[in-house]
Amino acid sequence: MTGSAPATSHQAPSRQAMLDEWYPVGLVSQLDRAGRHTALMGEKIVVAGDADGRPIVTGGNGRILPVKVRYGHVWSSVGAPTKDIFPIPEADQPGRRFVDVGVVRVRCSPLRAVENFLDIAHFPFVHTDVLGAEPHTEVLNYTAEIRPDVDEVWATQVKFYQPQASKSASGGITTEYMYRVPAPTCSVLYKTCPPRPSEWDVITLFVQPLAEDRCDVWPWMALFDDETSMTDLIHFQQMIFLQDRSILENQIPRLLPLDPGMEIPTRADLTSIAYRRWLKRHNFTYGAQLVAR
Repeated sequence: MTGSAPATSHQAPSRQAMLDEWYPVGLVSQLDRAGRHTALMGEKIVVAGDADGRPIVTGGNGRILPVKVRYGHVWSSVGAPTKDIFPIPEADQPGRRFVDVGVVRVRCSPLRAVENFLDIAHFPFVHTDVLGAEPHTEVLNYTAEIRPDVDEVWATQVKFYQPQASKSASGGITTEYMYRVPAPTCSVLYKTCPPRPSEWDVITLFVQPLAEDRCDVWPWMALFDDETSMTDLIHFQQMIFLQDRSILENQIPRLLPLDPGMEIPTRADLTSIAYRRWLKRHNFTYGAQLVAR
């Protein structure tokens, strides 16, 4: 998104609609008795493992929070979720390598972190000579929609030239993408798999909202790549996201504007527009700016 409208007033967003969502709060592989002291939507929590290695998440005043284990992560909620964590069928597909990338702290709205993940136009300028390069800067026509049958945001037919689409890629290729937003602070990216053109690599962004303007980002991948070491896979994805972090932490406003008059969209922003419309439809406004300040 480009440009910002002048700030005039502010309305505090509500956290109620997002209370009952599931959020990542730690890696299963890093559970220990001492626990990870962190936060979820402003509440201090502790993520620990019991004597048998099972996760326990404790909130304020020692209350036990709901817990699920999925995609190598511990998930929890400060509310009472009424639905399961969204499915990723590729997580059950034989032959894939599952990569726990770790966590990156970012001083931005958790919604901003997801929106940045959906943005294609920044590839040549932020991830130069890796995910994009000049003069290949044009974002070709693609489709973005809210799918009512699954209540998710999807972008399809996204194509972009990339000098190194993945760690396993040996040269520049035109990469095809599909973007999916199944939860307010999570996004799933399906992209061309260089070793297996008939399959999709899966790269996800699971975001833990610490506060409205601060989050922990947990990337996770399900790949077909038998050649690259796990260390190199992790370092490659961390490099990409650390390039994004400097951009995210300098965006103004830090919260995600939901008023369509606050920022000027371009043709490349179709997915962002659909995402913001979907957030407003469900009153997912924690971490959002509703009106110009």
